[in-house]
Amino acid sequence: MKHKKKPLALALALALSSVPALAVEIMVRDAGVPASGARVSTPHGSATTDARGVALLPQLPPGRHVIEVIMRDGQHFQETVQVDGQAPLTVTAPVTAPVTLAPVTVSASALSLSSSDMTTPVTVLDGQALMARRSATLGETLSSEPGITSTHFGGGASRPIIRGQDAARVKVLSDGSEVQDASSISPDHAVGLEPMLAERIEVLRGPSALLYGGGAVGGVVNVLDRKIPTAVPENGVEGEVEVRGNTGANEGAGAFGLTAGTGRFAIRAEGLKRDSGDYEVGRGWSGGKRVDGSYNKTETASLGMSYIGDSGFVGVSYTRQRNRYGLAGHDHSYEGCHPHGASLHCPGSDEDHEDHDHGDDHDDHDHDHVHGAPYVRMQSDRWDVRGETRNPFAGIAKIRFRAGLTNYKHDEIDDDIISTTFRNKSHDARVELEHVPVGNLRGVFGAQTSRRDFSAIGEEAYVLPTVTSNHGVFVLEEYRMGNWRFEAGLRHEWQTVTSESNQPDASHRGTSGSVGVVWSFAPQYSLGMSLSRSQRLPTAEELYANGLHLATTTYERGNANLKRETASNIDITLRKHAGPTTFALSAFHNRIGDYIYGRTTATSDRLQLIDYVQQDATFTGVEGQVRHQLTPVFGVTLFGDYVRARLDDASGNPGGNRNLPRIAPHRYGLRVDARWQAWSGQVEWIQVGRQSKVADFETETAGYGMLNVGVGYNGTFQSTGYQVYLRANNLTDRLAYRHTSFIKNAAPLMGRNIVLGMRVMF
Repeated sequence: MKHKKKPLALALALALSSVPALAVEIMVRDAGVPASGARVSTPHGSATTDARGVALLPQLPPGRHVIEVIMRDGQHFQETVQVDGQAPLTVTAPVTAPVTLAPVTVSASALSLSSSDMTTPVTVLDGQALMARRSATLGETLSSEPGITSTHFGGGASRPIIRGQDAARVKVLSDGSEVQDASSISPDHAVGLEPMLAERIEVLRGPSALLYGGGAVGGVVNVLDRKIPTAVPENGVEGEVEVRGNTGANEGAGAFGLTAGTGRFAIRAEGLKRDSGDYEVGRGWSGGKRVDGSYNKTETASLGMSYIGDSGFVGVSYTRQRNRYGLAGHDHSYEGCHPHGASLHCPGSDEDHEDHDHGDDHDDHDHDHVHGAPYVRMQSDRWDVRGETRNPFAGIAKIRFRAGLTNYKHDEIDDDIISTTFRNKSHDARVELEHVPVGNLRGVFGAQTSRRDFSAIGEEAYVLPTVTSNHGVFVLEEYRMGNWRFEAGLRHEWQTVTSESNQPDASHRGTSGSVGVVWSFAPQYSLGMSLSRSQRLPTAEELYANGLHLATTTYERGNANLKRETASNIDITLRKHAGPTTFALSAFHNRIGDYIYGRTTATSDRLQLIDYVQQDATFTGVEGQVRHQLTPVFGVTLFGDYVRARLDDASGNPGGNRNLPRIAPHRYGLRVDARWQAWSGQVEWIQVGRQSKVADFETETAGYGMLNVGVGYNGTFQSTGYQVYLRANNLTDRLAYRHTSFIKNAAPLMGRNIVLGMRVMF
């Protein structure tokens, strides 16, 4: 393909003869100048360029390989090269201003596929794009991406929602290993990951992510970090330091990372400290200026080390995270409430509250007690083991291993007294073996095992102690033929859940499979389609919940007789991944048989009685974005998403209502970006629609528009690179509510928020 001559050109030189055997030196130049701080990736490893613009990676065997470069300012490109023995090779890759949808290797794809080769949509946030979106929680960091929103529980807890699916239907991974926290149990529990320490965040949508569990009907969020080194720094030491603050929550945060090594060994230390207060909301909220109990104080420290050999690496890390964050909207006036059959009874209240309120929020509720906002004190101690080796023995091209051991605990504290303690002791291990290609057939097979020992003790111990053991085996194969790529995957898993309650233990099995095809029907274009049938096994909370949960203002009752869900999904994606105009447009239809959800069957004022039931449901939606490079400086992007979620019939709902609760409304937006020399900036308008399609006892949520602007500067002082960024979110100070939140009226979204930060890389 011929490239037009552009003002910016990157020269990529592979000097195979100048380094020891089994290593390759990759040099990156920007307009003839060495580009330091660029991330270079090949199918066999990745590394960051030093001050000379050089990255040292494992040797590439003869054949065709994809090399990807992510520049320090967020620009990235991909080039396919032919390596023949030890012959030197030089590749020149002219690029325009950065293209948001440019393909990059997706680590969670198992086969190290580029985003354009995936049968279903994928979002990759890294470099400057990640820095522009990063927030204090994982959910808010991703909430502006098409098809993704969040549970939003004040300033300390927020989990991603993908295509209307949340909790156990969205797997959150740390470089392929499950994050064993308590965030899937309740939305007021924080995710045990720190976005400021993430190097890249990958989001795989749809059940094509079944290699990580049939339960990942919504998708997978894979957070990549550097806490276990995969390469020895070229000059022995490299690192980064970042500080930032904001006005919306009076936040101050700082993070650092340092990697050092020599010979075959490398060590990594990193840490973070955040102190943010109760955040301000938009103009006109009846609850005041700030959300009481929305503060977030976080400390994270990690130490990792690894051995890096000629054919791979093995490493271990220890991470401790401590959080203290408020529980906004916590209401003590419902203490002592309990169900009477299908109704609720609260001491001192009329029994007839329960079945007459179909949506009134009752903000004038007369509280019996006056308390300050309770808070969560969380501590997570986690060990990670990661390893990869290439060509370990005949027939196997690569073995990849990931394991995590977590000791998680959080106390919910009210008036300086611990009311409830949640503990989660768990481990997860996963091994993948990639076999050598057999003709055009390439694939991965492996196994995964996990065990979760969960307990809750205290006033809100609405789930008695349980032990969940889950095991799975899987295989994924791809076949390439000309412009076609075919994919097929299969996973079988089995699970047992034992409980200390008088309910019987639960045992389930599930088999999930998918087939997909990607057709590159023209240069720069591809059409992908995926068909899948996946089975999700019930969680311990859905089976055995039985108690009052004040954080979400609910009384939850599980059902030990729940059976597995079966989801049948079709997903179609059209992409254009290069050129002045790029886009990714997707449509999906997902019918879930025996869908498990919490149905509100009664209320007493704002307290809801939730029963976990099963009923067939259908999720249908579209999502996508289109970007056009207007000039060498300016580009414009149009994006949006929509999901419609309904029960297949109205059985169990006397009023005939088939709507599911807390489903995000439609959303669309326009973004104008600019890049000129070392400067970058963007102006973004997001319009969120009104959600009027609500479930029984659920209130409608008004729509809103939000204006965000940002500017950044990327510079170099001597051999040290730095980035300075300034962002203004919700510039018009709009009062906005997130429909997906249990506490939307008690905790609106943040109002006008100015963020200033600086990152230094050396």
